[in-house]
Amino acid sequence: MEISATGRLEVRITAADVGKRVSVRCLNDPATKGEKFTDTVGVLASWDDRVLLITRKSGETVRIPEASLVAGKVVPPAPARRRGPAASYEELAHVSARAWRPVESERLGEWELRAASGFTRRANSALPLGDPGLPLPAALDAVRRWYDARGLPAYVQTATGAEGTQELLCAELERLGWVREVSAELWIGALAPVADRDEDAGVVLSRQADDAWLTRYQRKGVSEVALKVLGSGPSVWFATVPGEAGGAPAAIGRCVVDGRWAGFAAVEVDPALRRRGLATRVMAALAGRALDEGASAAWLQVETDNVGARGLYAGMGFAAHHAYHHYRHHCRSL
Repeated sequence: MEISATGRLEVRITAADVGKRVSVRCLNDPATKGEKFTDTVGVLASWDDRVLLITRKSGETVRIPEASLVAGKVVPPAPARRRGPAASYEELAHVSARAWRPVESERLGEWELRAASGFTRRANSALPLGDPGLPLPAALDAVRRWYDARGLPAYVQTATGAEGTQELLCAELERLGWVREVSAELWIGALAPVADRDEDAGVVLSRQADDAWLTRYQRKGVSEVALKVLGSGPSVWFATVPGEAGGAPAAIGRCVVDGRWAGFAAVEVDPALRRRGLATRVMAALAGRALDEGASAAWLQVETDNVGARGLYAGMGFAAHHAYHHYRHHCRSL
């Protein structure tokens, strides 16, 4: 908190600081039990009608009445990571988009509209990187019409929590009636430590997702469109740990190598065989192949409530880089 030379808390932010990362302290409602003050750190998304909207790293938007402010200041960007690869949000957004390509796409200015018959939100959402070439309300109308023409819900994928992410866009989407339905995080880490865990334990690597691999994949009834999406990317590898007696695989995984990056996805283990190191073996085998192709850094996406996966990835040296969200257009009732 900002403290003056006299030892008093001071509010040193104004509406001119919209778009900057701030730290504020506000006085809680006296009728509310608990702490007297609440501290909030995030991007100041707006300051209108005597109300501040601050978007936290998680994407949560906090409404703070101006009258409750007791202290506030602009804070510097989060410090650079001291381990693992350095990366900007824009670089990771492009890399992760290339690893999960739609079957149809169209440009709206610098935005990309993506569709794949509804197979995953990532391949069926607008990726708003840059200027759409239209005022935001008109751009969103164009997004909605594009997805309506394909019989798909209109989604916009955004990100929060890192330099260059889209806290202001998230606030505008919510103001215009779009609803955040799904959030997750993108984690990054060094690739070599993952490959070092390889125990040469019978992981089979292939360029295609065969029938055995698909029997373990959690999305059942995979269509031809889904197979195209799964097989998309600069250099795609599928890993399988065979099951017993020709049954479904014990574990599977997917990796896309793209320059210095290796992206992991679809790491799944037979529920009866979990906590035996199978996911680690799959990722290690894929990481070794990615190293052979010149990659040095890794990324993956994990849901915030997947405690087991988060523990596994943290143990491998991964850490959260930013949160990403999917906003869906909802028609307001008249």
